[in-house]
Amino acid sequence: MRRVLTAFTAVLALSAGVAHAAPGAQNLPAGAPASEDLSLSSISWSPCPDNPEGDCGTLTVPPDWRRPGGERVGLAIARHRATDPARRIGVLVVDPGGPGGSAAEFALSGLFSLEVRARFDIVGVDQRGTGGSSAIRCADLMAGGPSIHPADEAAFTALLRHNKNVLAQCRARSGPIFDHADGATVARDLDAARRALGERKISYFGLSYGTVFGQAYAERFGRNLRAMVLDSVVDHSADLHRFVGDRAAASDDAFREFAKWCGSSAGCALHGQDVRAAWEAALVRAEGLPGGRQSLLDSMYFALRGPDWAYAAELITGGSLLRAQAFEPNYTSVRLASVCQDFSLRIRNFREYERLRAEELRRSPILRGSFLGHDEATACIGVAGAPANPPHRLDIGDAPKILVLSAKYDPTTPYAWAANIRRQAPRNTALLTYEGWGHIAYPRSACTRGGVDDYLLDLRTPVVSCPAVLP
Repeated sequence: MRRVLTAFTAVLALSAGVAHAAPGAQNLPAGAPASEDLSLSSISWSPCPDNPEGDCGTLTVPPDWRRPGGERVGLAIARHRATDPARRIGVLVVDPGGPGGSAAEFALSGLFSLEVRARFDIVGVDQRGTGGSSAIRCADLMAGGPSIHPADEAAFTALLRHNKNVLAQCRARSGPIFDHADGATVARDLDAARRALGERKISYFGLSYGTVFGQAYAERFGRNLRAMVLDSVVDHSADLHRFVGDRAAASDDAFREFAKWCGSSAGCALHGQDVRAAWEAALVRAEGLPGGRQSLLDSMYFALRGPDWAYAAELITGGSLLRAQAFEPNYTSVRLASVCQDFSLRIRNFREYERLRAEELRRSPILRGSFLGHDEATACIGVAGAPANPPHRLDIGDAPKILVLSAKYDPTTPYAWAANIRRQAPRNTALLTYEGWGHIAYPRSACTRGGVDDYLLDLRTPVVSCPAVLP
């Protein structure tokens, strides 16, 4: 296990859950689109192989929802039954994000409070292309690729050719799922799950990239929602420049918070020093190390993402770099079919790349940009055509009040994105701000957990702010 962990991966150890079989739906609720009638299927539940107290099954859906009467693919689904069935509220559908995280495993995890687990059947459906849902696995095709920081036209052309080759081979290897794994398609899968479970309405809890699926669900199926929590939201209205630039700025903000901690805490190895100057000196030293300066930059991003400030200080004073990053099992593969189809990440030539890179550096002079924003944008170089689920202004007029939750200093999903979701839909969103640090806010404190739980259990809008808790 690596030293730097996200809040999500730190709590994802599976816990024992109690499960029961639920009847498959036999009648569609009023208002279900006629084109989706053919998608209705029941779920045959059985004890999960790795967790026999959980229920596991398969939800069958069409690869292409525009042709619901054709072939079917299976999506892994798991459930933890409400431990107090007499007070059961309903179903809470959950997704851990990534993309690439297993929602089926997440549903059986220990993240949720005892009261939430008592009152809800917690259900997870592995996003198509992940986990037990025809996982897309193409990491071997990417090995040995050119730098994602091209210095000139020739280097950009090499990256473009490499990416196109990876895309072609990955598509051929993965089958029809590859071209039908965007967030809007996932939202239709989730509603198919709702109907198969026989539920009139569901509640939803999405973390990180799971919030993209949540936004799409709220837009298309808002009337089928009881409640929705979007924790560490990915703003689906972001264009290419905001997708990269907002994350770059947030990365520097996170570093400044780390520097403040060093200034006030004797526990920091850099206490009493000029942290920014020490960081610049460490970057110079890193030029002669394996992986060079970029490895140090990437490792610092992950230290701030946790956050693990003690390790961030060790990185500057000469600590070992991370050899692997804390992402989901097939993140680098499935993002080609999901992120590249949910956002307009189309860098067509070196001139466009240069302009984007200059803006990234302008907004992030300390971290030299965002590890994640830059990595995802350059991974999509070579993707042809418009995205299947293009970014747009949020339209959730049919949805109930949605709770948006975010840490103030998150280098992965900037606070600015949560604030923008609130601005786009002020009537039916509420924003709970965790005044602290790191990615994923729900488990950070009694305040964040209590605020979310009160909303899920009683539909009470929480206080607008939770104080920071030192990591």
